[in-house]
Amino acid sequence: MRTFGDWLASPWRRSAAAAVVGALPVLAFPAPSLWWFAYVALVPWMLLARAAPSGRRAAFDGWWGGFGLMLAMHHWLLPNLHVFTFVIAALLGALWAPWGWLVRRLLGGVPSRGRVAAALVVVPSGWLAAELVRSWEGLGGPWGVLGASQWEVEAALRLASVGGVWLASLLVVAVNVVVALLVAVRQARVPAVAGLVAIAAATSAVWVWSPRPDTGDRVRVALVQPGVVTGRDSADRRFDREERLTRELAGRDVALVVWGESSVGFDLGDRPDLARRLAALSRDTGARILVNVDARRSDRPGIYKSSVLTGPDGPTGDRYDKMRLVPFGEYVPARSLLGWATSVGRAAGEDRRQGTEQVVMDAGGGLRIGPMVCFESAFPDMSRHLAEDGADVLLAQSSTSTFQRSWAPAQHASLAALRAAETGRPMMHATLTGVSAVYGPDGGRVGPRLGTDTVAAQVYEVPLARGTTLYVRFGDWPLYGALLVLGTWGVTEVVRFRRRARKSLVPPVRTAHGSPGRPGH
Repeated sequence: MRTFGDWLASPWRRSAAAAVVGALPVLAFPAPSLWWFAYVALVPWMLLARAAPSGRRAAFDGWWGGFGLMLAMHHWLLPNLHVFTFVIAALLGALWAPWGWLVRRLLGGVPSRGRVAAALVVVPSGWLAAELVRSWEGLGGPWGVLGASQWEVEAALRLASVGGVWLASLLVVAVNVVVALLVAVRQARVPAVAGLVAIAAATSAVWVWSPRPDTGDRVRVALVQPGVVTGRDSADRRFDREERLTRELAGRDVALVVWGESSVGFDLGDRPDLARRLAALSRDTGARILVNVDARRSDRPGIYKSSVLTGPDGPTGDRYDKMRLVPFGEYVPARSLLGWATSVGRAAGEDRRQGTEQVVMDAGGGLRIGPMVCFESAFPDMSRHLAEDGADVLLAQSSTSTFQRSWAPAQHASLAALRAAETGRPMMHATLTGVSAVYGPDGGRVGPRLGTDTVAAQVYEVPLARGTTLYVRFGDWPLYGALLVLGTWGVTEVVRFRRRARKSLVPPVRTAHGSPGRPGH
């Protein structure tokens, strides 16, 4: 009778199985949002890799699992990048090949207590190393970092305030290691349970002793979401709708109005009529208006995406040019080699230009805001630096209208909760077509969430906070700790291997009684 192990004997069937189990963690993210599933989602993948017949095959299991994870996490790109989505998934998936080998090395067979203890720190560290590399903006950025699946879990948000989303990732992977041991290795259940108790104790300590945001004052801000506008003159008609929605805010005592990404499709220097209309809106509402201009600049060459603050007299001079661009969406990396992507999908026909520095703007009344554009909200370091520079409120202006009916809008909005918790600063996620949302300094949602079917100008009472989180103060220390763990473990393995190699080279000798022995015995 054929068993499942016999079925996996085929390399292609095994690779297909690895891709399927590697894709499972995506169910913990929005839209499914099964956050609890993240704590067991890696177990099938780990069980497959630990049972691999060789280290080389375990590395392939890691690669194919990484391919499945990246393809599932970015499946909404398929209508735009087509076959290139599979190429990207295969390239990024290779980052998990060392992790697959690591799982087999530490969890394979019947691991000793020492190996179990090592696995609880080394395997999560290996996962974090893969997330670190693929989080480079040129490889797509930190979209779908495993810890981000916990954006609505209060305990995980508290962890994020201490070590960012990276600390939440370490926790999730460590729990998966424990569950895999409990399922597969009966002899390792006692040390595995001890590890689980240690994880619970560490999480509880963070819950009790980590500083909480010191909230006090509140500020009334508004998000304007115009909804989907299409057609040849869509930029003008979108502006008209945003203008009409903003006028509804007159008399509502708002301090700031925020429009979404690409809310203005013309450079305000080329269209002074739009600048005058924005100034009139600012006078009518009594608030400054943060718009986002997606256009060719009149004062320098190239197309920029820029957050521009306007007041009752027009643009205030505060401007932030987007620094981290979306690969293929806003520029094509190594265009001379990969420019063919424009012929098989909707990759950028012309590269957008990058800004050079982050900007904290004075929105009036002592309110300081830190703008980001689109997927810049996925980068923890950007929001952390804005908090360090004195921003009271973090802002992300976004547009996911191209992926309106996919999981992308909800997942993108969820990132703002993590950035808020990491920095202890409220964050607004303002989009053209939804999902728009506001989160308080602890990462909890403030007011209603505007879905992809909503057209509205929504006012929020946003709590402000003082003080500094440990993550803002100490930065990405979990990443450095993970690299230190991997380096230390690697050195230990090399030393152990050399010792075994030296022992195997020493020839046996005969003792006085004629029995084999070692020199000096």
